[in-house]
Amino acid sequence: MINDTMPPMKFNLRQKIFLHFLIFMVVNCAIWFFSYFSHSTINQKLNIIEKKKELLDTVLEARRYEKNFFLRNSKGDLELAISYIEKTAEKQAVIENDFSELLEDKASVRKRTESILNYKNNLQQLHDAYSRVAEKGEDPLQSKEINVLQETVTGIGRVLTTDIEEVERRERERVLALLNRSKTYLIASLSSLFILSLLTAFFLAKNVNRPLKSIEKSIQRIVSGDFNKIPKIRTGDEFESLADSLNNMLDELGKRKDQLVQAEKMSSLGTLTSGVAHELNNPLNNISTSIQIIREELDDPDTEFKKTLLLEAEEQIDRARDIIRALLEFSRQSDFSVEKVIFKNLVHSTMHLISGEIPFNIEVNIEVPDTLEGNMDPRRIQQVLLNLIINAVYAMEGGGRLIISAYKEEKEALFVFKVADTGGGIPKENLARIFDPFFTTREVSKGSGLGLSISHGIIEQHGGTIQVESGLGRGTVFTVSLPAGGGKERV
Repeated sequence: MINDTMPPMKFNLRQKIFLHFLIFMVVNCAIWFFSYFSHSTINQKLNIIEKKKELLDTVLEARRYEKNFFLRNSKGDLELAISYIEKTAEKQAVIENDFSELLEDKASVRKRTESILNYKNNLQQLHDAYSRVAEKGEDPLQSKEINVLQETVTGIGRVLTTDIEEVERRERERVLALLNRSKTYLIASLSSLFILSLLTAFFLAKNVNRPLKSIEKSIQRIVSGDFNKIPKIRTGDEFESLADSLNNMLDELGKRKDQLVQAEKMSSLGTLTSGVAHELNNPLNNISTSIQIIREELDDPDTEFKKTLLLEAEEQIDRARDIIRALLEFSRQSDFSVEKVIFKNLVHSTMHLISGEIPFNIEVNIEVPDTLEGNMDPRRIQQVLLNLIINAVYAMEGGGRLIISAYKEEKEALFVFKVADTGGGIPKENLARIFDPFFTTREVSKGSGLGLSISHGIIEQHGGTIQVESGLGRGTVFTVSLPAGGGKERV
């Protein structure tokens, strides 16, 4: 059966950032649009209110002169009322033409325009009637036509004034409603931006900061010699690919590290060749001498003397075998394995390898209890001892004293051993770099600069530490501390 389920869509980091930025821009544009629209509407509404306020003021002026006319019976007041109502009609036309889209009820607006024109016509009729009565010399106050027109004008003016006041009031209420709505829009916009900012922070923390922190910590561990793999990052983007690439690199570095350690061993063997040859030459000479004497004395009936020579030859064979065994054990590549080791035996085994390289003017003191045991990988710790001893010998070209000591730090649960020399010491500026790969103060042909770096890695592999104390003219002391319970190889 064919599975038609589509695999989940994965976005790389660039796509995630672009999508997030797009959402951010859409929200911002929406907020900007609503804010602009609200602001524009309020602004136009305020303009309408201002125009209607002017309209109302003009109508009120017309009505004021209308009242003055009725009180003082002055034709000039009536003419001023007509001029103001004409201005009112003009302003109403501006409102109707320029703000037609924002007017609440176009039918009401047209009706108001008609009321203004009706008010104007009645004022004009009142003016004409007043002029006719005045020309006849009659009393205008006694004219029935004028009284009827007066009541009509007063009624139309009152209705018109009340209508415009009501319209202005409603417009103000609409503006207040728009302001409240804008406030709601603003709160909603700020809330949306706040939520979006939180989502952005969460997105950056989860998809950028957390993977970067994980990779940064892993790289710091790599720098310190810990080749643990980076925890799997499942983001489906470039960080996951980077973590996978770094893990592949760590696998390769682990292989190269083992090869480098073995290469440094073989380099050390090259340094020890002349010393080992000298150590083997002595027992071989003794064996050869014993065999020659036995051959010459073959017919001599004194068998005790011959037995003594054979026992000495056997001892010399055992001595040579021990040297070769130590050499083979040192050179053999093996997996990391912690076991209980009598440390003094390990020191003597190491001294067998290097005794030929130690000049006669260097005194060697081994201050290690006979039964002192430590948990360690003997082959790897032997390489550390060998590197430290070779460095100490190199530092005492004019002679001196080499001290190898060891003890248990019960309080801290540590096994500690030290290699000290009375050489010239290490300059202060070099102390921080002595464990760096390929750093050496020797000539190119006399050192690779890897011995202390590899020793540092071996000690860290045991879960221990290696420290150095030195000063010009004061010699050097290397102190190695290993967990009393043994270490565990870091994968």
